[in-house]
Amino acid sequence: MTINEDMIRKVDRNTLMSDQIVRENISYWQDAWRRLRRNPVAMASLVVLFLILCYAILGPIIRGADYITIAAKYKNTKPNGTFWFGADSLGRDLFSRVAIGTRISVSVAIAASLVQIVVGCIYGGVMAYFGGIVDEIMMRIIEVLNSIPSLIITILIMILLGNGMIPLLIALCIASWTGTARMIRGQVMQLRESEYVLAAQTLGASHTRVIGKHLLPNTLGLLILNASTSIPAVIFDETVLSFLGIGVQPPKFSLGTLISLGQDMMSFYPYQLLYPAGILCLMVLAFNLFGEGLRDALDPKLRN
Repeated sequence: MTINEDMIRKVDRNTLMSDQIVRENISYWQDAWRRLRRNPVAMASLVVLFLILCYAILGPIIRGADYITIAAKYKNTKPNGTFWFGADSLGRDLFSRVAIGTRISVSVAIAASLVQIVVGCIYGGVMAYFGGIVDEIMMRIIEVLNSIPSLIITILIMILLGNGMIPLLIALCIASWTGTARMIRGQVMQLRESEYVLAAQTLGASHTRVIGKHLLPNTLGLLILNASTSIPAVIFDETVLSFLGIGVQPPKFSLGTLISLGQDMMSFYPYQLLYPAGILCLMVLAFNLFGEGLRDALDPKLRN
């Protein structure tokens, strides 16, 4: 077949470019953020968490009231223009005390979650990478710890170490790292057969470099998700322990301490229980809803 000039249609370059469908090439994290922004429940939860954290940090500064000194003439004052959340049984400003209690509860939860992630990440990465007898022994240790309820382990450690923030932090970390270790173990066992890991081993990379450079960084999405779900669980555990009187002790106080004190006055002054319990419920709910939205956003199977 002979092709002549009449059979060739000339196309303008501008017309050709306008007919193309161009889609921006975005990274995994950019796509995750895009999908998270499209989740109204997750974004609303993020706003609520931001407001609660601002309240915990700036609340006592904005209020400017003394929340430590006992003022008997103001005891059990109901909420008004002077005491926004009312005053407790010793006349101390409840607005500032709830803010400080929220700050301490969140600080303990974040610190415990970070330690839990670091310990679980190292432990799970080591037993998954080496496998064999190492994996068997380390996995049996996790199973033994998991066979004992975490609350019992925490209480036993608190009995041995005493009350206070440091013993509480140690107890919460010891009782909660096993779940992170098992999650990291499963992920690393999938990644260790990847081509880039085999290439690094072939080039003579040390075990520490392979685990720290190639395996653990690829579990970052799981670690972020684990942190978003473990923080509310730790907040709840700390509140329960402080409520039972084996957590944060006076003169320091957390939401659990305030809820315990508010329970004693619930029949006559319910607002002393309502405000700390309301902040706790709202914060844990917002963390859980944000964690669910983050899980959907980080799921590679849902990426378009």
